[in-house]
Amino acid sequence: MKRFNDILCVVETGEAGKQALERAVALAENNQARLMVVEVAEDVTAGVEMPEEGPIAADLQGAMVSAHVQDLEARVNPYRTRIEIKTKVLTGTPFLEIIREVLRDGHDLVIKVPETQDWLDRLFGSDDMHLLRKCPCPVWLIKPQAPKSYRRILAAVDVGDAYPPAELESRRTMNRQIIEMASSQALSDFAELHVVHAWEAAGEGTMRGTFMKTPEKEIVAYVEQIRGQHEASMDMLIHEVTSHLGEGAMDYLKPQSHLVKGWARKEIPALAQRIEADLVVMGTVARTGIPGFIMGNTAETILNQLDCSVLAIKPPGFVTPVTLED
Repeated sequence: MKRFNDILCVVETGEAGKQALERAVALAENNQARLMVVEVAEDVTAGVEMPEEGPIAADLQGAMVSAHVQDLEARVNPYRTRIEIKTKVLTGTPFLEIIREVLRDGHDLVIKVPETQDWLDRLFGSDDMHLLRKCPCPVWLIKPQAPKSYRRILAAVDVGDAYPPAELESRRTMNRQIIEMASSQALSDFAELHVVHAWEAAGEGTMRGTFMKTPEKEIVAYVEQIRGQHEASMDMLIHEVTSHLGEGAMDYLKPQSHLVKGWARKEIPALAQRIEADLVVMGTVARTGIPGFIMGNTAETILNQLDCSVLAIKPPGFVTPVTLED
């Protein structure tokens, strides 16, 4: 079962971030993991017409950092009776400094609430999307209104085989990680576990077109054959995870499989809404080893339609384009 060892929780001033902090503390307790809680103070020289190295800028930066330190300590102190918590105030562009903190200290999970953005009709803003694209470890974005314990968790996998061999193996590994993480959280929260794969029968539309005029019976047989292949791949994946987690855990969870026909970018958000999922666990698809080529259009389209918490992971061998140097 997936266990996190070094958790980085990102909070904001005020009440924002309370859900993420409480989840991070509980997760650190259950995993016996280290916990670092940070706030990010923006660079006060950005957009301010004053010398960057001047005394006024330095005073403003110092005052801002001090205010963040005070706020951070006040919100973290009540939880220190339960576990040891380290704190830090970072300065700069939020997503860059969060990723650099991950690179510096080897955190294996980032937890935060989505950035505040009342003017947009979607849950995740620019910094969140940068984290989802570029952070080398899993990112857990917790909706502020999320329940304390999740009721339904949806693991979104891709068991299709129309990929180059190296990418296919990477996707298989990521699929197992997705279900293992979702299973672990479902067991912790006594939640329902749902697993979804969206599939299509390539060429079905063409077969029904004017030029081919394929008999309907043949089309139906072809589509059913493709569906059967995807179902077998899904069953194999569940079996592999069951062997790893143990029969007892999966018998208790009784995961509900959803093999839905259609585009993943449409069907997965629709299913998440239909079952009222509290958390979607999914991969942010990348071709490994190519910095900057990170999130597939399908993954990004799905994320922009979700209205629930998300735990997003990267494939094995992922390389972040962010470095410790400016």
